[in-house]
Amino acid sequence: MIYGKLWCVVKPSVGIPLIITAVAFASFNVHLQLVNNTTWVKGFLQGSAPVAAVAKEPAK
Repeated sequence: MIYGKLWCVVKPSVGIPLIITAVAFASFNVHLQLVNNTTWVKGFLQGSAPVAAVAKEPAK
């Protein structure tokens, strides 16, 4: 393990939940920012899909 000596300073019973909490918080924050700062994510989550364009037949 690259940071094996870390567990000599921080107990694994404290460090592991702290790391898992930090990763969960970061993931939640990224997803929250995506929802707040884009328009297409809100539409996608609400189920509104863009209407497909239908090509007309060429005039003869």
